[in-house]
Amino acid sequence: MVQRSSNAEVMSMDLSPKKPAKAYGGDGGSYYDWSPAELAMLGAASIGAAKLHLNAGGLSLPSYSDSAKVAYVLQGAGICAPPLLALPFGAVTWWHNAAEAGDTELVVLFLGDTSKGHTPGRFTNFQLTGATGIFTGFSTEFVGRAWDLDQGSAASLVSTQPGTGIIKIAAGHRMPEPRAEDREGMVLNCLEAPLDVDIKGGGRVVVLNTANLPLVKEVGLGADLVRIDGHSMCSPGFSCDSAYQVTYIVRGSGRVQVVGIDGTRVLETRVEAGCLFIVPRFFVVSKIADEAGLEWFSIITTPNPIFSHLAGRTSVWKAISPAVLEASFNTTPEMEKMFRSKRLDSEIFFAPS
Repeated sequence: MVQRSSNAEVMSMDLSPKKPAKAYGGDGGSYYDWSPAELAMLGAASIGAAKLHLNAGGLSLPSYSDSAKVAYVLQGAGICAPPLLALPFGAVTWWHNAAEAGDTELVVLFLGDTSKGHTPGRFTNFQLTGATGIFTGFSTEFVGRAWDLDQGSAASLVSTQPGTGIIKIAAGHRMPEPRAEDREGMVLNCLEAPLDVDIKGGGRVVVLNTANLPLVKEVGLGADLVRIDGHSMCSPGFSCDSAYQVTYIVRGSGRVQVVGIDGTRVLETRVEAGCLFIVPRFFVVSKIADEAGLEWFSIITTPNPIFSHLAGRTSVWKAISPAVLEASFNTTPEMEKMFRSKRLDSEIFFAPS
């Protein structure tokens, strides 16, 4: 059973954005992850976060994880738009960068639920081959019996690959080409998907849920890709279904504020590409982009998230009667009317005036 952190513990945690540390790698590339020791909210929310960087010809050896994940391709040679994949528990995956030498590296972001994993807040990946592969732990008798090989052949097959986790493919070795049908139901092209929100001069949103990628029901996570233009603001809002928001900054920079219990501002900081931070359940978050704009990818710990916004045309204020607003703010009817008349044509994103 996963034990939730108390309000006091969450309020005292450092919510500052963090960058990952290298876990392992070699000529083929590197695997980085965020540690719950450095970003305590990972453990509190039972969320794992990691990045895979593959150089040209790099291969991430076949493996499976103890956690359901969403994988978002941040960059890669030959990729015209960032694909997003849902990876259920136990799915065996391998990743290969087919780029030629000197071309762009393949970078994949993994965010997922570790509540059923071995370490809350961190993925545990089980390699099938290589120096730390599963079958290196079995005796040659067991390996030989499992694969119908003599013990000498079994020992040779298991020990031939000296790499750990990531290797570089030998020159001239041909790898399989992906087929369009392999993407069905598992991959969403974020730049071709219909926009859920599109505010001219403000920003755009693509939401990942069970409607456009049914497999996320098995993963148990929703996600969104958000881009806001220079100096635009994302309305203060919160997840109203007890979900955590895990946000990775893809491009650009800007400012973030998070407010929690008793109106306490628990985070005020600048963010830039490569940073990751987590907003606790029901806490309110808002962002303002710098001149070049701001783009982020978030997962939300429910497959069909619901958000409540506290500013804009769809904010809760628009549904509350004038008399209640006057009393709640202890203000005049004139001020209440002016307040209500604002943001009637703005939804979620506010372009600079």
